[in-house]
Amino acid sequence: MLNRRYLRTKVMQSLYGFFQSSKNDLALGEKELMNGLEKVYTLYVFQLSLLVELKHVAQVITEDAKTKYLPTKDNLNPNLKFIENKFLKLLENNIQFKTEVNQRKVSWNNEFELVKNIFNQIKVSKEYEAYMTSEDDSYETHKKFIAEIFREYVADHELLNHFYEERDLHWSEDIYIINPMILKTIYSFESQSNPFFSLLPLYKDKEEDEVFVKNLFRQTIIKSDELEALIKEKTNNWELERIAVMDVLLMKMALAEVIQFSGIPVNVTLNEYIEISKTFSSPQSKSFINGILDKIVTDLETNNKFMKVGRGLQYKKPNFRKHDD
Repeated sequence: MLNRRYLRTKVMQSLYGFFQSSKNDLALGEKELMNGLEKVYTLYVFQLSLLVELKHVAQVITEDAKTKYLPTKDNLNPNLKFIENKFLKLLENNIQFKTEVNQRKVSWNNEFELVKNIFNQIKVSKEYEAYMTSEDDSYETHKKFIAEIFREYVADHELLNHFYEERDLHWSEDIYIINPMILKTIYSFESQSNPFFSLLPLYKDKEEDEVFVKNLFRQTIIKSDELEALIKEKTNNWELERIAVMDVLLMKMALAEVIQFSGIPVNVTLNEYIEISKTFSSPQSKSFINGILDKIVTDLETNNKFMKVGRGLQYKKPNFRKHDD
């Protein structure tokens, strides 16, 4: 499921596109943001369905081997342990999985060679040999093997990542949060799991997280000029146009969250955007953003410009120095 830092990152990407575009349709921008988040779950379903597709490809290869002109004994009496993997059977028969695959139109029909390439790498691995020759036929052994090959041969497969990137530019980044979800899903299935066993949800709390995403997107746009003025006031030695666009955007988001989200502690907000800046801004940006946000938040606090309630009251002045490494 998507954590808050990831949700902030997706909002940041949508805001960047919104501010760079000549269109000023907030409703449309919000719709595209939510659609983008929903597509992340489609990637999750794609990765899960790939595991089942690997089994289907193995079946095709096994059946083709039987029709060779001079089939070997192994061709005629193949080891079916992978094809009959107990975890994959549970997943393939899972009602929610089948529903998501159909509704999202997830298909590998035109990607046989890609899936075959992945399977062939798995087939010659030491993990595959150990699994296929082991006499242990327990469910846990089958499940452990799928988790192992996913981690070693699927999660960071170069050709597979290219395939996903061609379908959606953001999926090349989204894959790194989806892969842990896949492993968690594999381990969540038990031998007695029935066909109605639930897959992982997209959100930890759908209603709460959707409200957070929409409000952060809206408030950063609606308060943009006001937030920009606060930043400009503390960067009087700089022309705002000379500051990286992403740095300004991250500071606007952080300030919108500090001011508008009463239930989120200030230090949580600031630390989150500092961490995001390490990935999406220059190496020097985090120190710059630290200093500016520190000054603005201190003034806002002094002038009672924001109010925190509940968990938001757990305010502790951030130690910005710890982010300078």
